[in-house]
Amino acid sequence: MADFQTARATVGARAAAIDEGLRAHMNRVYGTMSVGMVITAAAAWAISGLSMTDMPTPYQLGADRYLTDFGYAMYASPLKWVVMFLPLAMVFAFGAMINRLSAAGAQLFFYTFAAAMGVSISWIFAVFTGFSIVQVFLITSIAFAGLSLWGYTTKKDISGWGSFLIMGVIGLLVASIVNIFLGSPAIMFAISALGVLIFAGLTAYDTQNIKNTYLAHAHHGDQEWLAKAGIMGALNLYLDFINMFMFLLQLFGNRE
Repeated sequence: MADFQTARATVGARAAAIDEGLRAHMNRVYGTMSVGMVITAAAAWAISGLSMTDMPTPYQLGADRYLTDFGYAMYASPLKWVVMFLPLAMVFAFGAMINRLSAAGAQLFFYTFAAAMGVSISWIFAVFTGFSIVQVFLITSIAFAGLSLWGYTTKKDISGWGSFLIMGVIGLLVASIVNIFLGSPAIMFAISALGVLIFAGLTAYDTQNIKNTYLAHAHHGDQEWLAKAGIMGALNLYLDFINMFMFLLQLFGNRE
């Protein structure tokens, strides 16, 4: 009887330790993601500030908006393709390099990627009003928090969503590239509406996947691996948030 009680106490202590570790792990994931978001916002704001000026230059955008030489190089030259696709290339590179990187190196790479993403989306400050950007950001934040909380707390296994959602992302990527050349507003509206739904699903799916990954490997005690898994989880949630924000902005943002 005493042995049974001792074993039961040991199992209970181990479960409590895993629960505590899971909470700490999720806090690190959300914290890393939040730092990435701050870096992205700072980079986007800095680049937009450098690009736009009230001083007349040959590169006029509108009645009172102009591009500086730096802004022209960024937005009105072939360099725009590098700026546009650099974050995508970095995501694939991160996935290929994650096993060879240390946890500190993976975190640094993620923050560098967040800065590159900020440069890539800095054009929104030239297209949409500041108020609508803030408004859509708040809407995205509320939706993301609710979806992520549901993904964390639900008892339903939504791992089966993964393949369907990834196929949806690939379809969105192909359609978006094609529409760069077509410039169809109807296609852009459809892409944005589907994009919101797909990344809403991915937010819940990725949150549950981060949780399950930790629970499956916590007993191994490999803190370096868990740290890198947390950074990869932060990257996934970051991408979910950014994409949902951008698609909502396309749907509801007020243009300058």
